[in-house]
Order: sequence, then structure tokens, then C-alpha cells
Amino acid sequence: MELQPPFRKIIHVDMDAFYASVEQLDNPELRGKPVAVGGSEVRGVVSAASYEARKFGVRSAMSGVLAKKKCPHIIFVKPRFARYKEISAKIRQIFFDYTDLVEPLSLDEAYLDVTENKKGNPSASLIAKEIRDRIWEELELRASAGISINKFIAKVASDINKPNGQKTINPEEVIPFLEELPVGKFYGVGKVTRAKMHNHGIFKGLDLKNRSLEELTKLFGKSGGHYYNIVRGIHNSAVKPNRIRKSIAAERTFNENLSSEIFMLEKLEHIADELERRMDKSKTKGKTVTLKIKYSDFTQQTRSKTIPYFIQKKKEFFPIVKELLLQEELKNSVRLLGISFGNLNTEKKDPVWVQLQFEF
Repeated sequence: MELQPPFRKIIHVDMDAFYASVEQLDNPELRGKPVAVGGSEVRGVVSAASYEARKFGVRSAMSGVLAKKKCPHIIFVKPRFARYKEISAKIRQIFFDYTDLVEPLSLDEAYLDVTENKKGNPSASLIAKEIRDRIWEELELRASAGISINKFIAKVASDINKPNGQKTINPEEVIPFLEELPVGKFYGVGKVTRAKMHNHGIFKGLDLKNRSLEELTKLFGKSGGHYYNIVRGIHNSAVKPNRIRKSIAAERTFNENLSSEIFMLEKLEHIADELERRMDKSKTKGKTVTLKIKYSDFTQQTRSKTIPYFIQKKKEFFPIVKELLLQEELKNSVRLLGISFGNLNTEKKDPVWVQLQFEF
């Protein structure tokens, strides 16, 4: 089955080692050296690693202790999120010079729909190159990009020629590309699902494509339909310039593990203060309160409670947090606690976008 037009033109821009690159930009002494943002040799988790550190196997979400073992001369720096947000805003302004259909995924990546664009440029590939060149010229930071007919393929493509490169998957190349793609690269396929697919002889997109919708639904439930469509290049999620916030949270990692609920409640008081400030600043209320617990062995647990009305103030939600903490015995000492709100008053139905056809 061949894909049928109309096709959208989607760019996924992904900054290269963004946090670490900003630190190297602002501190020339760090350039060319292995840098880890966050963590330390005795505590904490790495938020980002420079490419020099990645050569030693250092990755984000890795413990600082392990990062130090892998790369003894690694340099740990504290994250400066205000600075990253400042740079991210400048990058976004460059995006807006080309299209208003910009969907940020985080501070360092975004989707752009350039099917129609402000430059009148029919080539999404040339637009991506121009954007990357401008980011370098104006901010001295490198970015990679993926270009294709939908968000999923564009995101996969942006990783192919990293760092400082781009990859276009043209409409006629989409199906062959997906057939050869390892299933672990498919959106929504994590480690557990990948292992399950492998156990059933599904290793590449073609293996997935050879399974019927009924088979995939039986194996993977509702996700089976998603896999059935996506391997055929069907992924109709539009670029949403006004992404609706689904949750708001605050959390803290502790210098020493906590083993007493009394001390945990004390820490949660401060976390709740910060969450209330964030809720108030964003004029957000929610119905679902979730307590996040990360234990000293790095296992994680969440406990949630949903109430029938919206709340925002600490005096309203902290009794729920306390109830969640004490509802069952803790499995181990605790290294991180967090509180989040879901079912927010900001959630609404996604807009529908009209698909237009332009040549790549």
C-alpha cells in the first residue's frame, strides 16, 4: 500500500546536547571537555552530557556515581534552567520567523509544520538547513533536524545524522524506511514492549507490518492499532502550537536518603509551597494529586488520588499528599519526593488542522 497525498511537511528540530552545550558556550574552559549537567561524583542524576562525555558512555538519567566511573575526568556543573529557558526562547523566535505552527516538546526540541510557511519556500529541507544555520550564527549552538510527512518520522529522522546534521525522509521513501526501522525506534515502544515484540519475532517494521490488526491488538491491546497504523506511515497528529499542559509538578532530590515519614513530610511541606507558587503563577487548578517516590535503589512509585472538584492551594491539597504518603508502608529509604497535579482546568480538545499538499 502506497501513501496517498496530501502530505504535510514537518520538521523536528533537536538541539545537540543542549544543556551541556550552553554551559560550554558560557564557559570557554569547558569546551572540548566531558561535561555533565547535574549530578556529582557522590550523588544525584545526570540531566545532560556533552558529546565528549557521551564517548565514554555517559548518558542523561545516569547516576553521577556511574558517570564518574565511566569517565573519571568528567566535569559536573549545576544546571541553570533560567539560562536554558532564555536561550530556548531565542531559538523559538527563529522558528516563528518561518511558521506559527511550532509545537515545543521541551526546551531543546520542537516540531514545525512548514507546509505553508512565511518564507514561501517550497522545500522543507532547505528551511531546516536555514534554521540550523541561523541558530549557529546567532547563538553559536548546534542543532539537528528531521524532515518528513508526519511528526513521528521527522522525530526519528532527526536522530540519524546527529550531531549537527539533518535527514529528510521523502514521501516515496517513508514505507521502505519504516520497514527497515528497528521496532525499538517506533514511538510508544519502550524496553518492555520491545522485548515482548522480540519474543514474538518482531524485530523490524516489516515484521510488524506483516502482523494483522487483530494479532497486534491481541498482543498489545489498544496500542496494537497505533503500531498497525504507524508502520504504514499513518500518524495524523497535527503540530499543535498551543500545547495544553497536562500536569504541573515540583520535586526534590535529597543529599541524604530519608527513612522517616516525619522528615519526609517536612520536605513535602517545602515542595508543596513551590507547587502552590507554580499553580498560582500559571493560574492552574487540578483534580488529581500524585505523590512521586524514588527510593534509594532508584525504583520509583507513584500514588494518586482524584477528587471531584478543582483545587490549587496548599491547604487544600497537602492533606491529600499526607494521606498518600501514609497509605502504605515505604519499601526502602527515599532519595526523591515529588508532588504533581493532573486533570487540570487547562485541558481541552485538540484543534483540527487542514492538511495541504506541497512538494518536498
